[in-house]
Amino acid sequence: MKINPIYGFRNNCMFINRSRQKLHGGAVLAAKSSNQSLFEKNKRDSVVNGSNAVYVEKLFSKWSRDPGSVNASWNAYFGGKASTHNLPQPKSRKSSQSLEESLSGGGGKGGTLGGGSGGGKAPTIQGPNADWKYIDDHLVVQAIIRAYQTRGHLAADLDPLGIVGPTGSSLSPENKKVQATKAVLRQHYYYTFNDLNAVFKLPYTTLIGGDEQFLPLQEILDRLERVYCGHIGVEYMMITSLYKCHWIRQHFEKPGAIDFKPDDKKLILERLTRSTGFENFLAKKFISEKRFGIEGCDILIPAMKEIVDESSRLGVESIFIGMAHRGRLNVLSNVCRKPIADILTQFHGIKAMDPGSGDVKYHLGVFTDRQNRQSNKRIRITVVANPSHLEFVNPVVLGKARAEMFQRGDINGDKVLPIILHGDASFCGQGIVFESIHMSELPAYTTYGTIHIVVNNQVGFTTDPRFSRSSRYCTDVARVLNAPIFHVNADDPEACIHCARVAAKWRAKFHKDVVIDLVGYRRNGHNEADEPMFTQPLMYQRIRKLKPVTVTYAEKLVREGVIKMDDYTAMVSGYEKICNEAFEESKKNESFKYSDWLDSPWPGFFQGRDRLKMCPTGVSVKVLEHIGNIYCAPPPEERNFVVHKGILRILGQRRKMLQDRIADWSLGEAFAFGTLLKDGIHVRVSGQDVERGTFSHRHHVLHHQKEDKVKYNPLQYLYPDQAKYDICNSSLSECGVLGFDLGYSMASPNTLVIWEAQFGDFANTAQPIFDTFLCSGETKWVRQTGLVVLLPHSMEGMGPEHSSGRIERFLQLSDDDPDVYPDTSDCDFVARQIIATNWIVTNLTTPANLFHALRRQVSGGFRKPLINFAPKSVLRHPMARSPFRDFNECSAFQRIIPETGEAGLKPECVKKLVFCSGKVYYDLIKERDDHEQNDTVAIVRIEQICPFPYDLITKQLELYKDAELIWAQEEHKNQGAWSYVQARFDTTILNFQKDTRCVTYHGRPPNSASSTGNKVQHYNEYNDIMNGIFGKLTEANKQRLADQIKAQQDRALKESAASYSKSKKEKVKKTEKKDDKSKQASGADDKKKTKSKKDEKSMKAASGKSAKDAKKKMKKAATPADEAAPAPKSAGMRSAPAAKPKPSRKAEPAKDDNQPQSSQKSKKPGKDDKPDK
Repeated sequence: MKINPIYGFRNNCMFINRSRQKLHGGAVLAAKSSNQSLFEKNKRDSVVNGSNAVYVEKLFSKWSRDPGSVNASWNAYFGGKASTHNLPQPKSRKSSQSLEESLSGGGGKGGTLGGGSGGGKAPTIQGPNADWKYIDDHLVVQAIIRAYQTRGHLAADLDPLGIVGPTGSSLSPENKKVQATKAVLRQHYYYTFNDLNAVFKLPYTTLIGGDEQFLPLQEILDRLERVYCGHIGVEYMMITSLYKCHWIRQHFEKPGAIDFKPDDKKLILERLTRSTGFENFLAKKFISEKRFGIEGCDILIPAMKEIVDESSRLGVESIFIGMAHRGRLNVLSNVCRKPIADILTQFHGIKAMDPGSGDVKYHLGVFTDRQNRQSNKRIRITVVANPSHLEFVNPVVLGKARAEMFQRGDINGDKVLPIILHGDASFCGQGIVFESIHMSELPAYTTYGTIHIVVNNQVGFTTDPRFSRSSRYCTDVARVLNAPIFHVNADDPEACIHCARVAAKWRAKFHKDVVIDLVGYRRNGHNEADEPMFTQPLMYQRIRKLKPVTVTYAEKLVREGVIKMDDYTAMVSGYEKICNEAFEESKKNESFKYSDWLDSPWPGFFQGRDRLKMCPTGVSVKVLEHIGNIYCAPPPEERNFVVHKGILRILGQRRKMLQDRIADWSLGEAFAFGTLLKDGIHVRVSGQDVERGTFSHRHHVLHHQKEDKVKYNPLQYLYPDQAKYDICNSSLSECGVLGFDLGYSMASPNTLVIWEAQFGDFANTAQPIFDTFLCSGETKWVRQTGLVVLLPHSMEGMGPEHSSGRIERFLQLSDDDPDVYPDTSDCDFVARQIIATNWIVTNLTTPANLFHALRRQVSGGFRKPLINFAPKSVLRHPMARSPFRDFNECSAFQRIIPETGEAGLKPECVKKLVFCSGKVYYDLIKERDDHEQNDTVAIVRIEQICPFPYDLITKQLELYKDAELIWAQEEHKNQGAWSYVQARFDTTILNFQKDTRCVTYHGRPPNSASSTGNKVQHYNEYNDIMNGIFGKLTEANKQRLADQIKAQQDRALKESAASYSKSKKEKVKKTEKKDDKSKQASGADDKKKTKSKKDEKSMKAASGKSAKDAKKKMKKAATPADEAAPAPKSAGMRSAPAAKPKPSRKAEPAKDDNQPQSSQKSKKPGKDDKPDK
């Protein structure tokens, strides 16, 4: 029986455990009893599995065919010979053959596999002679190297307090190292090597040998321990790229990779001294003040400065930093070089000179442009202002960085770098972290790599990590990106600086995210006034005994001879002197400006601008026609772009509107975008499904129907020199994407950024961005933005989560005073009113007003957020159309749209004046017409709700001075705009001394839900609103409506019948034309056939006559010679049938694909049609 040699080899390459024990670094490399059964031996894990087994099997198969085709050392192993080549031999080892014999209980060279009973003899597999133990040892060494690379971080000495062990729980010191090594080695922990001094060849997957290819086992284990189980835990083996893994090994495994020069060590100590000195100075001068210092993680400042220095050397010109409150003041002082005197001024409680409410000092941002001393290059550093919501600044930073890349033309992120600082509890606890980092690889949102630094205090406020997360590390959320994670002991400055340097190089090289986990502690409580011993007594007992890292590092450098203790003392006293001088200077300041802490300056934007000037927003009709012709047309023919038939129909409808010089919502929006692009304004539209539009109304991006990833956006091809237009579908995230777009809008005032919610209801998941950034950012941080938020909103019976954008919430956040009637006589009243409020809230009803509102966002000398409650069914409402004259140069945004019908012509006859906003206007128009009250009820639309149009409302009250005043809304009473407009209507009416009227409410009753999900209840509520305003329909009204409906039905039937009759006639005409063509073709063929027969008969006759003549001549002129030779055939003899014309069938009419199948059948040939024999 022939045995597969590879099968025998695989079964011989099993672990053989010995009864000896070896110790290495506290790890017990123990063995089981040598007399264990073969079954137990096979149960144990073997390193000869997976890729190793396949590799060895391939080598053996190759060797079995040609021993000279493999390396000489493998040839010796497989041949069972002693190696005489470069690979040294271990000093003492027994052959695996003898061990296998002892295990199998028999002699011979081969081992046995399995066994039989009942007299049957088990098959014996003969293995080649080889030193299998030495091969096993090599494979185990490779497995151990990989184990350290994969799990070495589990045994790393990361905790400066020495509390948490490798398994995540407290351990006694004597057990910590044993448990750590077990966690790394797992099954290999019990494997026994005969000699720890045996020399092994290092695989290409490790660089611990440097230039050496062979190392003793003891040295291999020592080096692996130093690299992976020291003060750095490198978590990177989840990365799928072999090149990236090799790159990381080059920066951590190579001998001497973490060595620093004496000058570098001095620089680290100097920066560490400044970091600690700043916190100590504030602690002495302001004992009772909150400052949220970084004592216990002082190395943060030197690490950040190292990232700045290294990134500047690698070409970065602008850095954006996002961080929470802890350590912010230190970062502002020592990283951004904000004057210390300006920072200390915030502690003195002096008055601000400019308007706004300001913010606490540890929330403020800053912008600096300075020279980097290490790279000798200019560098811009921005620390983005942040509320106490910790991680919610993350997407804002990413958006600002992406916009800066666009402004600089930095398509790969080489010049702009975002750095985000996290807390350990917030990084794993807040969902916005995942929403932010998972945008890392999205084309429209990527920043080409972010450096994340986790300030790991090992406590979240007062909560231990074991109660604040389920994962081993707080950084495990970053594994979703396969980003390398460098866990590092914060009390080892050189290890931290090395990780910072490698992180900067990684980002510059690969443009991917990277995480640094600075594992330290918090020397004080959550703030300086807290008593941490209440909740973490054991932890803080250890902290009280620890020396500051600055002191321990200085002592280390003194021992190494790098500095003297006097040098360190001089560093401390020198920086303390700087702080004292700044403190004295700060006391001289009597005021400051909030604008000194602005994180988003717009150089040159405000200079020379009249902020009160409202620029015109109308455009030439010719411009509209040019934009419309491109927007409404399919892609050019040369693109060979296959468009969906439904899109072609939509484009046809748009072209029809263009011919009629009227625009619906989609066309009006496209006009706004197109004209802004023509003016050089960059437009970015972002959100879920914005390319098509939630309600399939936009279709700005067309998709090729037969090719993947082929798209066409007509608004990108309007003008050769236009600005860039980006419209991009986002991930299913509101908070993260809105924050990103907010940051994008802050980078430049010459950009229109729009975020559109899928439904307005979903905006509540982004409430922290609205509350802490958008509505109050200018008041707190003097930071303007022109961000536009579109929230689809209307009550259409779609249920409580698809109806309301919660207008009441945004109006409640508006800061205009409802009890103060403004001075409307000022010619600049409109501009002053908008400047004075925090944002604009609209509920628009016409495409033209949307057009002007969007253009107004970037036309003035200031920027304000715009919250617009976008329509849903109104997108296609036949009345929601705007003629081109409403877009021209003489047009402008209408804050209210007054009554223009019969009631507006005779205001003295009007009995009810109804104010409303949004889609309900079209319901009111219909009901007013149904109730035949067009002349007695006036309807006024308030398009801009905030700021409230006091001046225009006053004119309407004066015009309809005898009318009953009504506010109508489709929302519930405790929702919608009612609570906002009620007080402002009262203020407006009180401005008239003799007016005693009041505004009454007509809408849905109060409710905790935004809408009912029951259709019947929805329509009942609707009827109640309309009946309350117009009364119930009279019998005459009902009869008139019934007659109208019947007339419409009759008209529709007639039109349908006429259309059917017309199409039928056209079909008949087409069929007749095809029949005529068929008959003509048939007649032509008959004529050709008749002619062909006549020609054939004449040719036959001519041929016969010529043949007879030839015979006669031959008989008369015959000679003996002629009789001996055959006579040549003349042209007229019977060889002619070769040239005889082919008989033709009766002509068939030409086939037409549009012709009925019966008309395409050819006529069967008759007798005359048969060819002659």
